[in-house]
Amino acid sequence: MSMAPLVLDFDDACGKVDGATVLPLQSWQEAVRFGCSLATFRALRRELDGVMPACHGTVLMGSGDFHHLSWPLIERMRARGPFRVVVFDNHPDNMRYLFGIHCGSWVRKVAALPFVSHVHVIGITSGDVGWSHSWENYLRPLAGGKLSYWCMNVDAGWARLLGLGGAVRSFDGPDALMDAVLPVLAASSEPTYVSIDKDVFHPDVARTNWDQGILREEHVARALAALPGRVIGSDITGEVSHYEYRTRWKRWLSAADGQEAPSPALLAQWQAQQHALNARLIGLLAAASPH
Repeated sequence: MSMAPLVLDFDDACGKVDGATVLPLQSWQEAVRFGCSLATFRALRRELDGVMPACHGTVLMGSGDFHHLSWPLIERMRARGPFRVVVFDNHPDNMRYLFGIHCGSWVRKVAALPFVSHVHVIGITSGDVGWSHSWENYLRPLAGGKLSYWCMNVDAGWARLLGLGGAVRSFDGPDALMDAVLPVLAASSEPTYVSIDKDVFHPDVARTNWDQGILREEHVARALAALPGRVIGSDITGEVSHYEYRTRWKRWLSAADGQEAPSPALLAQWQAQQHALNARLIGLLAAASPH
């Protein structure tokens, strides 16, 4: 029997999730959404440690602006290590950030954990891995064999020049990417933590607050089918939600990232699409979990 999903409810975006435990965390939204200091993050982690159930299923965290919460969720599973982490995301989430932790920098922290054997980020089409942003990527986990990017339709030639061609691979489309990554996922029997940011999907599949990739639901389903009985933990982000920051620098950074608020009618339509997708993803993740 699969364990009940857990909703970390920062932004009221997840809707009703069948059988889920819901933790109300709206009071933290301003402090941690998009990014925060490490001191603030530690305070949130202490609260989560006090209220999260010891056992739970897939964790839903709301907007992709909260994807850095995957870091403490993965740390809570240290006793299950060593294990690998598979991230589906349109962005590498391994970018330089000087002010603590944010939704685009958490992968470096996870790759540095001694009980995480490797992190695969699958589905990247973002310019974050292109030439103009290459300097923003943390190179140590890529060079150290702890992190791999699986990209599509983006020129990451800078990685080859730095001798990182084996860690940063680019393909002509999702089918070619899946043909390459599925044997890698299937070859190892080690336990796996899966993190899905729905911005990895084509907008026809689900609309998010971020620039989006081109994967289809079937591609993620194929990847999870290659992990039978190995998914020991999982989370889902990428809900579409709108929030007006009180903090000036967060207003500026979110505007710079091109986040625009949809109309109320569109928001309701997109969220309904998201909630239906969540139910299907939860089912796929449960099917790939140990029984």
